[in-house]
Amino acid sequence: MAKTKDYRLGEFTYPRGWFMIAEDKELDSHKPLAVRFFGQDFALYRGMATGKVVLLDAYCPHMQTHLGAKNTTSYVVLDNNGTNIVGDDIVCPYHGWKFGADGVCKEIPYHDGPIPAAARVKSWLVKESMGAIWVWYDPEGGEPDYPVPSLPIEKDAAWVRPSYDHLGSLDMHPIEAIDNIADYGHFDIIHGSTTQGFENEFHGHEAIQRMRGPHRTLVDPNTGVSSVLHTITKYVGPGALQSHMTGLFDSYIVINHTPVEDGKVKVWHSLWVKAPTGQPQVTAIDRVLGKQFQETALTAFAQDFEVWSQKAPNINGMYLPSDGAFIRARAWYKQFYNPRAKYEEYEEQFEGPVYVPRGTEAYSVAGKAL
Repeated sequence: MAKTKDYRLGEFTYPRGWFMIAEDKELDSHKPLAVRFFGQDFALYRGMATGKVVLLDAYCPHMQTHLGAKNTTSYVVLDNNGTNIVGDDIVCPYHGWKFGADGVCKEIPYHDGPIPAAARVKSWLVKESMGAIWVWYDPEGGEPDYPVPSLPIEKDAAWVRPSYDHLGSLDMHPIEAIDNIADYGHFDIIHGSTTQGFENEFHGHEAIQRMRGPHRTLVDPNTGVSSVLHTITKYVGPGALQSHMTGLFDSYIVINHTPVEDGKVKVWHSLWVKAPTGQPQVTAIDRVLGKQFQETALTAFAQDFEVWSQKAPNINGMYLPSDGAFIRARAWYKQFYNPRAKYEEYEEQFEGPVYVPRGTEAYSVAGKAL
């Protein structure tokens, strides 16, 4: 399992950015969820008073009890309808210390004096978007420098809202997934595409891929027929991929990955599709068809996933001129592993004209399909 230092990515072990940490419905029970990302443990929950989503460092400073781990025996939980969430606060199941959404201890039930200033845990910036919970992670401790990933159709009643496919973890550094944004050559071979146009563009926090051509895996689930697909795919920061696909159904494929440990990622997949029946509001039939199309899209992604789960780390690839913009993609990715003060150093390496792999043709003119 290769790690960040093996790829020579920069100063930080984990990248700066917005990352998915859970599907929103995982918090519907108002019980805390123990999650682990970026090599550390967290307690994640939705407050009962306001519905606010809260992410705290996991361990109570008193005696290092996990605040979010499943507990069924403490009277903190038994006397509170099976949860240690009270209002928007969370209570340690061991000694009853109560922490607010800001991570500050508000109450120690057996203590009469002032609460020590050090009785606190870190509270993290989290937001809800695309049916997911997102955390802002920054090794420098800065505020977000780009918006939380979102889709323009999230509130449109004509689009099927999906659930996420929870694909588990891969013992793979996330840079191996990022390589796909520039990987022109794999589409025909592994996915059965007939690529008619392909290009890459890199700007700021976005890495963009445009492609057109028929596809042997992404086909109409009812007829088995593929149209010429047009996809505009982009990474919004280092862990959120969105692929707007037209030509069959108007849809968005969403693939999110988040570092669990250095060299290990957790992966989610979903697909938003505009009502296949053409109705202004999603019907029961649309939900069935949407689920079928998501399963088809997952089959296509599984072709990548299977290879990733078995390959050795690509630390020094032997790239050909026709392979794609791998070097620019990796330079784009490095910006998130280094101080913001060094951004221009990496910008010089990835910003520039549209990149068209040798032997193919451009997908578009000014972003419009040919």
